Amino acid sequence: MKRQFSALLAAFAIVVPAMGAQPSKPAQACPANPVLPSELADWARTVPGDTFYAYGEPREADFPTLGPARTELPLHRFESLRYWIAPERKPDPFKYGGLVPIEVKKPARLVVALDAGAWIDLVRDAKFVTSVTHGHGPACSGIRKMVEFDVTPGRYVLQISSAPAASIRAMAVLRD
Repeated sequence: MKRQFSALLAAFAIVVPAMGAQPSKPAQACPANPVLPSELADWARTVPGDTFYAYGEPREADFPTLGPARTELPLHRFESLRYWIAPERKPDPFKYGGLVPIEVKKPARLVVALDAGAWIDLVRDAKFVTSVTHGHGPACSGIRKMVEFDVTPGRYVLQISSAPAASIRAMAVLRD
């Protein structure tokens, strides 16, 4: 009886996983050059991280004019950050963030793209700029998150919070 029960258990262990198994879908191949919106066409081109630096505190000097390529931003641990104003969404204390000063020369739409999930706030004059739209980048592009803001000439601070790692690939471009 004991031997029959063991054989029954062994047969059950083989049959049960097979019953719940779903046929796997073939992995979708990504094209060598995924199609990107024209303003993000340079996503594949990287500039050195010292062109744009994610500070751990607000900075008034050296506001850069945005460049046309992706940047690897070094970020800071949460406990070392001093945001201009507290992020709209409570930051995860075990993650990373930073502040990027940006100077805008003409009215436009600011498109911010990241390769990882993180919270993005745009701040001007100690007030949040409301995002116009947000979502994911095109499939296979490497862009995980995109947020767009309508901006006018002036100085802004892009605040990144709750990023999963100590650096993030980012691109911020102006679209007319």
